[in-house]
Amino acid sequence: MPRYRYEALEQELKQQIRSGYLKSGDRLPSIRKLCSHYELSKATVLHALHRLEADRWVQAQPKSGYFVRYPEQERPKPIRVDTPKVPAPVSVPAIFQDIMTRSAAFDILPAADQEDASSQLIVLNRLISRQMRHKPEQKSGYYDEPAGKASLRAALSDQFRYRQLMVSADEICITTGCQHSLFIALMSTCQPGDTVAVESPAFYGVLQIMEHLGLNIIEISSDSAHGLDVDELAEKLTHWPIKACVVTPNFGTPAGACLSDDCRKRLLSLATEHDFWLIEDDIYGDLAFSSPSTRPLKSLDNSDEQRVILCGSFSKSLSRDLRLGWILAGPLHNKAVQMKLITQLASPQAVQEGLAQFISEGHYRRHLNQFRLKLREQRDELINLLANNWGDRVLFSQPEGGLCIWVQLPESCDSQKAYRSLREQGILLTPGTLFSAHGLYNNYLRLSFAQPLTADRKKALSVLFDTLFATEA
Repeated sequence: MPRYRYEALEQELKQQIRSGYLKSGDRLPSIRKLCSHYELSKATVLHALHRLEADRWVQAQPKSGYFVRYPEQERPKPIRVDTPKVPAPVSVPAIFQDIMTRSAAFDILPAADQEDASSQLIVLNRLISRQMRHKPEQKSGYYDEPAGKASLRAALSDQFRYRQLMVSADEICITTGCQHSLFIALMSTCQPGDTVAVESPAFYGVLQIMEHLGLNIIEISSDSAHGLDVDELAEKLTHWPIKACVVTPNFGTPAGACLSDDCRKRLLSLATEHDFWLIEDDIYGDLAFSSPSTRPLKSLDNSDEQRVILCGSFSKSLSRDLRLGWILAGPLHNKAVQMKLITQLASPQAVQEGLAQFISEGHYRRHLNQFRLKLREQRDELINLLANNWGDRVLFSQPEGGLCIWVQLPESCDSQKAYRSLREQGILLTPGTLFSAHGLYNNYLRLSFAQPLTADRKKALSVLFDTLFATEA
């Protein structure tokens, strides 16, 4: 039975949609009529409608009200690519440096007009500025404590409770971002020459770290529907000693899959059985569209060994400019703090204090509620554009969170070759070969919906696909 009145209204409207009383495209009664008919407050009705919208039962249309959504067409997903059976050294293509130099990792048209900052980001900047003015002589004369500000670690501990992960502030170490956290995790668990399993397609930042540390990679097939293939990992573990496995269970780039609970539990069992570390990249964990949050893999890690090292940051969920992340290294916490001292020494105090206040006062939760709705709308718009214009020639993922769509082109297309000609026109694509240490995914690319699909970006996408199809043999 529903515990709250908004839940009762939510279930009632769902039942009306299931029964066909409310059909796809129908307009729901106005908020005023719902309040009157069910004898509810406006806040209660709005809360129920927002939950229905988050679960994709209804869709809000500005100045028109709420409408029952049309059923989404199930489309074929990109085909999974088989990976090599043996480990190999890592080599990151030179194109990675070029993309990062042009600030184009999540925008095909970096020169396009940018949106105004959200009200929550303005609040964040104000809080950080206030902390910079508070006791400036102390901040300028002393370093932060090695693990990071206690206030920020406490705020993160509270934030994780929303996602069913119970950790104390003392278990958290603040870093300069998720990339830094992954670097610390791999340095803390591996030596040069060790083999690390990585889901494929892989996050190119991990490949870059592994190349620098002299680690070997064994790629594990992944797809946009189910994520990492745990059966393939289990099979390769019988042939090769794997020291760690890097995995993004929640909406990882570029495929955007969310790993099932059964697969997560099997991963943990394999890590215990074969004695390797699971390094969880949780950077997209706060960006689920259809539910308030997703559980980290680490929340299931209740064994004495604590095999999961969780890494994350605010760069995808809040601001690229906010270079703060965290690592929860479990039994390797002290080693992780030592590695942080070696590679960073300390974190900026005022930024940490301002961010801690931002989280504690509820601004971060409000930002996420707005941001997830915005991202989902931008994802839908990009998917519809792809389906209506190029749906007969490409396959693409339909992620339920994160920032990216994984696109499969005809086999004869070459996304890396198209990169160079598009760059001259100010259009930056992210070619598929960037996501493999073995040069896989030549006819794939990653598209992001992190930016609004303006008229200029739509035009850029048209040029992009015209150029890609021109590379066909």
